[in-house]
Amino acid sequence: MLLNLLGIGTLIALIQLLGVLAAFHAIRHARTSQGAVAWAVSLVAAPYITLIPYLFLGHSRFTGYVNARRLCNRQMRRHAPQRIAASALDQGPEHHKRTDGLNQNTLTALTKLAQGPFTEGNQVRLLINGDATFAAIFAAIERATHYVMVQFFVVRDDRLGRQLKDILLDKAATGVRVYFLYDGIGSYELPRQYTDSLKAGGVEVYQFAARRFLNRFQLNFRNHRKLVVVDGERAFIGGHNVGVEYLGEEPPLSPWRDTHIDILGPAVKDIQAVFIEDWYWATQQFPVLEPAKPRALLAADMHCLVMPSGPADPSETYLLFCIELINTARQRIWISTPYFVPDEALFAALRLAVLRGLDVRILIPACSDHAVVFEASMLYAYDAVRAGVKVLRYRPGFVHQKVLLIDETAAAIGSANLDHRSFRLNFELMLLTLDSTFAAEVNKMLKADFALAETVELTEYTRVPAWRRTVMHVARLFSPIL
Repeated sequence: MLLNLLGIGTLIALIQLLGVLAAFHAIRHARTSQGAVAWAVSLVAAPYITLIPYLFLGHSRFTGYVNARRLCNRQMRRHAPQRIAASALDQGPEHHKRTDGLNQNTLTALTKLAQGPFTEGNQVRLLINGDATFAAIFAAIERATHYVMVQFFVVRDDRLGRQLKDILLDKAATGVRVYFLYDGIGSYELPRQYTDSLKAGGVEVYQFAARRFLNRFQLNFRNHRKLVVVDGERAFIGGHNVGVEYLGEEPPLSPWRDTHIDILGPAVKDIQAVFIEDWYWATQQFPVLEPAKPRALLAADMHCLVMPSGPADPSETYLLFCIELINTARQRIWISTPYFVPDEALFAALRLAVLRGLDVRILIPACSDHAVVFEASMLYAYDAVRAGVKVLRYRPGFVHQKVLLIDETAAAIGSANLDHRSFRLNFELMLLTLDSTFAAEVNKMLKADFALAETVELTEYTRVPAWRRTVMHVARLFSPIL
């Protein structure tokens, strides 16, 4: 009995010691003070239940990716300069003096964040909802003559997933090189036979995973990007993943509301460079590409900035991107996001925008696909309404699109949500466009969404049962890891 008690006491002391050591690690390495405090307090007070979650969720830096990125960029410049020539990484601010809609200081800040300039002569087309999105993607893949790059966060082995697989196998059979990258956690349900059949048909398939020893247990650092590049000439990015729910075929979240974009022009090469960087991390190899052929600018004069972001960045790229756009706005800020869990700095920027007299609107879902995130999001929504922001709930189904519309010219569309995960933990991809005609199309799209939404009233909070308000506040405590 005494030996058993001593053994139990030793185990408790060991766990407590490990909790204290993990708390010091959290204080040193957490990206935010809120996250550091939350982890440190819980690790010291209850290490028995928080040590394991910290092992899987505690890191905020993607160890190894930074070095891989440096090596990847050096190799691209040394061995295949044509792959990044169109991205003009070394051009100075004079390249984008012709851009309008944003002041010069904002243009400079955004190009430094993106580590590349605006490109001109692009065309961007809205793809509203899943049918239009995948019809355009599949048609472009079928026309491919050299190579296809495909990357999604979620890939399912359902009707849509099998349709994608069949098209990729058909192209590989004709000699087109096909590169397929998927996230290991987002696509955890994807069966082995799906990827095996792709490999057997000549498709190069890899999983984006932490892989390195220091990241091995991490569930964070997900690659949340959704992109397709065809022959280096056409690209698709946005909010859709590969699954029938994104076609609106899975109640109770149907109809599914989402947005993708179809891109032509020099910006495609910058999107392709993002894929190459991720591919290099997953494979330690470069995809074999055809030399870029000189191509005349398109008739359009749209300026675009490709904005990749992720935990390997020296700063919170997407968070700073959003704050800079909000601070530069002079008329309106319209946002659509499925998860509204803002950083304090971003929330302050929204409040200041309201005080400047701007039209600030945020469209969020009326239904939930992640319960904890939804509860935290609703509390932030009430806080936003209290600050003067117009918050609207999309009623017909689940709204998953990620859209920012600033004034009459600037629009950003891509994969990033307005939450801590997109700000600090996920690899994301957005495209910022400066074009009044395209902004008017986004304006029309969002107005149609607003017409199907109801306004969140501040009085609703007082009518919510006390237990539900408590749940909201508890959910918000987990904001740094939602």
